[in-house]
Amino acid sequence: MTRRVLITAGASGIGLAMGEAFAAAGYDIWVSDVDRAALASVPASWRASEVDVSDEAAMAALFAEIETAWGGLDVLCANAGVAGPTAAVEDVTLEQWRACTAVTLDGVFLCAKFAAPLMKRAGEGSIVVTSSTAGQYGYPNRSPYAASKWGVIGLAKTLAMELGPFGIRCNVVCPGAVSGPRMEGVLEREAAAKGMTRDAVYAGYASGTSLGRFVEASEIADMAVFLGSDAAKAVSGQVIAVDGHTVNPDPQV
Repeated sequence: MTRRVLITAGASGIGLAMGEAFAAAGYDIWVSDVDRAALASVPASWRASEVDVSDEAAMAALFAEIETAWGGLDVLCANAGVAGPTAAVEDVTLEQWRACTAVTLDGVFLCAKFAAPLMKRAGEGSIVVTSSTAGQYGYPNRSPYAASKWGVIGLAKTLAMELGPFGIRCNVVCPGAVSGPRMEGVLEREAAAKGMTRDAVYAGYASGTSLGRFVEASEIADMAVFLGSDAAKAVSGQVIAVDGHTVNPDPQV
């Protein structure tokens, strides 16, 4: 039987790379996203749903549809997240805080809430949560984002313990700075906040890693496929950075 994977925020960036990697490994692919235009461009062989991961009713409906169409789910990639504001903590509004945590933390909770019954019935499953190195070291001027990414690590470790007796694994992937349009936006906002150039900010991030570069979305996707596979059947509750080895999480840029 072909294995089945759901990837949230799967129509672009890291999520799209995950879909492509799982498809290459022979999986049936279902992606959700809030970007209707991006969803329209995913491969025709994939299932695609326009869903806000912070909307409980919409998420319940998505998993009900998955159960009807597929009969179950083998792998969940809880990948959705938003950048949140770039600002000193005193300048972050509660509305901005909640908008970030609703997607980045609450969305993972809702994914797990609705995936768990499907996987429990099957007696197996793998949940792969996308956090960030910001969830390991902190991230000045990005407090809602860092708090959310720390939060999903605690949630995932708890899920590994709670769901392990049912044959369900849960692991966390922590990307570092990932090349692409989203990170370009982060660089530009941080450069503006610090009165620097985009290239100077990039150099600061890159110099904080052993490899001296940003990682690629495909490299994150490769780890997700491994964690979803039987090759990782004894791997659970782990937090794995794919970041070029961060040696200085707060470079002076």
